[in-house]
Amino acid sequence: MRPRPAGDTKGTTSVVEDYLQVLHYLTRDGYMVIAARLAERLNVSPPTVTATLQRMERDGLITHGPRKEILFTADGKQAAEDIVRRHALAERLLTDLLKMPWHESHEEAHGVEHVMTPNIEARLLEALGNPTTCPHGNPIPGLGSLAPDEFPLDEAHSGDELLIQRITEEAEEDPRLMRFLQDHGIAPGAHVSVREATHFNATVVLEGPQGPVSLGFGVAAKLRARRVQAA
Repeated sequence: MRPRPAGDTKGTTSVVEDYLQVLHYLTRDGYMVIAARLAERLNVSPPTVTATLQRMERDGLITHGPRKEILFTADGKQAAEDIVRRHALAERLLTDLLKMPWHESHEEAHGVEHVMTPNIEARLLEALGNPTTCPHGNPIPGLGSLAPDEFPLDEAHSGDELLIQRITEEAEEDPRLMRFLQDHGIAPGAHVSVREATHFNATVVLEGPQGPVSLGFGVAAKLRARRVQAA
């Protein structure tokens, strides 16, 4: 699927685009989104979130469900997918073409995505070879999709043989965590063995491409994996 010739985000501000982006990520990863969760993820005050959401509802981008959860309208969903796709392509530009370190691309891409025109987007997509995911394995809207058998890494069992599928944007927000994962080879496509997964101390110990790696459940929950047959 090619980028749309004119995105619905054209008349939105960068602030609204940031809200749409985070709403997309949370919704995609199975969270029920309420204003408090959005305030936490965006690190802004609840009154600020409320005011912005009211404007977005007025503009026909979101609505609210029976439990006060935030839901996309059709226009809002399309606008969110447009900005998420541009963000992913900006990350690919930085990592694939400009050779920026993998753990830095998420933050730097925010400065690029808001100024990317549909024409630049289409040309960049072609130059990059039509990727289906961002560098961290997350699907690009309209180009890729979630693996149906993926699961959060904190649900792994001792003895599992896994492929790291993707690193969620929640993890991408922490540059130190991203550097740690990159330094230890915990990246999309990496084959890892679960040496130990214990609930009493909430830890997953992996045997990765560069040796053993211990992750707390809080971090492991931000990664997605798929089970594979042992070689």
